Amino acid sequence: MSRLRNGTERRRTVVATRASTSPDATDPADTDEISALVRAAGDEVVGEVTQSGPADSGSYLGSGKVAELTDLVADVEARRLVVDDHLTPSQHRTLESAMPDGTAVLDRYRLVLDIFEAGAGSRRAKLQVELARLRYDLPRVIESADEGLLNQMTEKGSRVYDLRDRIDRLERTLDELPDPAEQYRERRREEGFDLVTIAGYTNAGKSTLLHHLADDLSLSDADSNGETGDASTEKDATAAVGNRLFETLETTTRRTTIADRPVLATDTVGLVDDLPHDIVESFSATLSEAGAADVVVLVTDASDSETCFCERLAVSLETLATQGVEDDRIVPALNKVDRLSPDERSRRRRLAAERLPDDAASPIPISVLEGRNLDALRETVADRLPAERATLRLPNCDETMSLVSRAYDRTDVESVEYDGDAVTVVCRGRPSVLEQLRATASRIGVD
Repeated sequence: MSRLRNGTERRRTVVATRASTSPDATDPADTDEISALVRAAGDEVVGEVTQSGPADSGSYLGSGKVAELTDLVADVEARRLVVDDHLTPSQHRTLESAMPDGTAVLDRYRLVLDIFEAGAGSRRAKLQVELARLRYDLPRVIESADEGLLNQMTEKGSRVYDLRDRIDRLERTLDELPDPAEQYRERRREEGFDLVTIAGYTNAGKSTLLHHLADDLSLSDADSNGETGDASTEKDATAAVGNRLFETLETTTRRTTIADRPVLATDTVGLVDDLPHDIVESFSATLSEAGAADVVVLVTDASDSETCFCERLAVSLETLATQGVEDDRIVPALNKVDRLSPDERSRRRRLAAERLPDDAASPIPISVLEGRNLDALRETVADRLPAERATLRLPNCDETMSLVSRAYDRTDVESVEYDGDAVTVVCRGRPSVLEQLRATASRIGVD
C-alpha cells in the first residue's frame, strides 16, 4: 500500500459511477474529477465500476452491478467504496451491507466533507464542517437503527438524540460568532483598501494568480473567517500553490497595487460541481468575501475540455450569484491558455462570452504560469473598481438605514453623519451602483 509524505497509508478505494442517460450521450462516464477528489482525500484509486441507466432506488447500482462491485472490492482489497453521486440513507445502508466487512461506503457528498474536515483551520471552519457532517450522518443513523428499539429509546443514551443535541449546540455557537462578512467590510472601512476576490473552480490557478498579484508576500493577516489570530504569527510567504483539489480551504489575503490604488486581494475556497449545500453554507464565510468585494476575478481553466470548461464556468457563475455578486463586478480570467493553440484560445473566449452575463467584463485569456496578459487583467480590474463619489442626504427612517447598509455592502463608505432627523452618507463606487443608490434616495425623499 502506498504512503503519504507524513507516513500515513493511502486507503485503497474503488470508485463507482453512472454513465449519462441522455439519448445523445456517447462518451463514457467521466471519472477524472471523482478520482481527483479521492486523491485529495488521501486515498488511492485501485478500481472503477460504471453502471449505465437510471439509478436503482434500492441499491443505486442494481443487484447485478452490486454483486460485481462486491467481488472487485474483495479482489483488490479496497478499504473504501466511493460513489460519484448522492446516496439516500437506504441506498447507503444497502451498499454497505453488501460490501466485505470493514469496507466504508461514501458518496460524493461525504467524500467532500472528509476533504473539508481535514483542511479546516479556523475554529469557525471546524465547527461548520462538523455541523455539516452531523447533518449528513443523522438520517443515516436513523436509517440503520432498529425502528422498534428507536421508538422505545429515551433521550438519554440515544445516539440519535445525542446527534440532534450536538447539532443544536453547534448552530447556537455559530450564530454567536462574529459575522465574517461584516468584519471584512469593517476592515475595508478602517484601512481604506479596495477589495478584489479571486474565485473560481477548484484547481483553476487562483492561488498562483494571487501569488503573482501580491506586493507584500509576508503580510500578517487575520485568518480566513475574519477571526484574528496570533498577531506575532505571519502567514507563509505565498498562498498555497499546488496541483490538488481544494488546495485552499481558508482564504488568504495579500496586499497589491492596481492602477496606483491599494487593494486587498483574497483567494477563496475552490468550487466544484455538486458541492453539497451544507458545504456551501459551511464555507459561506470564505465565499461571502466575494459578495463583499468590489471586483471578483473569476478564474477558469481554459485547458479543460470544451464540455468541462462550459460546465465549470456555469457552476462558478451560479455560486457567485448565490453570494449576491452582481454581474458588473465579474472579471473573467481564462487561465492556462499556454496549453492551447491560437484557434483553441479563440474558441474558449467565444464559449465564455456566450455564457457570461451581459454586464460582466469580456473574458481575458491569461497564463499565470508564464505571466501572460496579467497587465490586461489588472487594467480590467482597475476599470471595475469604485470610481465616483456621491453625497446622499436622507431623512432618518428605516428605509434610510436599509440604504446605508446597502451602501456599505456595495461601495466604500467614507462617512455617515446623523444630524437630528437627517442622515448624510458620503460614499465612493462604480457609477452604476451610485445611480441605483441615488434612485433609492430620491424615492425615500432627499432631505
